[in-house]
Amino acid sequence: MLSDLRREDCPPRGVYFMYESGEDRTITGSGPRVVRIGTHAVSRGSRASLWTRLAQHRGSRAGSGNHRASILRRHVGEALIARGDFSVPSWGSPRGTPEGRAHERPLEEEVSRRVGAMQVLLLPIPDPPGPDSERALIERGVIGLLSQHGEPASGDWLGRHASTPEIARSGLWNVRHVHTTPPPNLLDTLERLVSAGPVAH
Repeated sequence: MLSDLRREDCPPRGVYFMYESGEDRTITGSGPRVVRIGTHAVSRGSRASLWTRLAQHRGSRAGSGNHRASILRRHVGEALIARGDFSVPSWGSPRGTPEGRAHERPLEEEVSRRVGAMQVLLLPIPDPPGPDSERALIERGVIGLLSQHGEPASGDWLGRHASTPEIARSGLWNVRHVHTTPPPNLLDTLERLVSAGPVAH
């Protein structure tokens, strides 16, 4: 689970794939289906690490978190609000206040619980930061592939309540790149990278 991941388990750079309990493949095979794909350092010169990005999504070991630093946390929280589990008017506002953050805390804790329970697979790709990096190309391509040709979400998947329609339609906790046409060599590139391994859980 993401909550069990340690810094030393993380390659410095790579692409991550997340899976949620109850979300299984039903058409292309068996096993869990991917619900989120992401990477980091796609701006030239960025020093962000894969561990930093995943830690932002997971939140603290104590269960708190900051949805203003993680788009995944924001989307999960918005879906919980839309489903009627919480009422947090300040959620998603650009800047929080001390009073607003105190009101957001129970929802941040629930988001941490849900995101922390996701399984994660890490694909090391140690190329330099930049929008044309192999990591960025894999992220865009796999999101496009799975959003258009992947497994459907289950009927009770939380993402069906997401306020962003791209999430509910794609079955992924992704918004950007869901309409991207995957490059024709995507699977060959993935096979090469996986063979270079190792892939870490």
